[in-house]
Amino acid sequence: MSKPGYSDQQDRPEIARFLVDGMLGRLAKWLRAAGHDVVYEAPFDDLSLAERAGREERILLTRDRELASRKGLRSLLIQAQELDDQLCQVLALFPPPGIGARCMICNQTLEPVQLSAVQDFVPPHIRQTRKRFWICPSCRRVYWRGSHWQHIQERLRDCTEKASC
Repeated sequence: MSKPGYSDQQDRPEIARFLVDGMLGRLAKWLRAAGHDVVYEAPFDDLSLAERAGREERILLTRDRELASRKGLRSLLIQAQELDDQLCQVLALFPPPGIGARCMICNQTLEPVQLSAVQDFVPPHIRQTRKRFWICPSCRRVYWRGSHWQHIQERLRDCTEKASC
């Protein structure tokens, strides 16, 4: 099956690791929500991005045609302007590995944690209604499956379904 836009189709990784350029910060956050390993941090100049993508064996996601066409660089040219379309383009090629498995801020794998360890960081009504919590070992952000979780799941499911058509 041909996957349009991906520059290294013969060497498509089982689990994708991405490097996202400076134009795609919102996409980076949503790909993390889908469970993908996504680096989004400065510097964003073309040479630094290309070198880092190669060094860390990441697929570069970019809207820059010239950068995406560099020889030897595994990249995906993001063609859409709208976030949902961008997300659908990536998820069509690289399905979500595990929704909610990564910190949306710093990309670290989330760890399960007992309420007693994070109760000072969780609103009272959440402490009473939720039983499962996760924490980012890096930035210490606490996660739980609230209404936002349902919205994230729905948006990712819609994109995945659109992508499979």
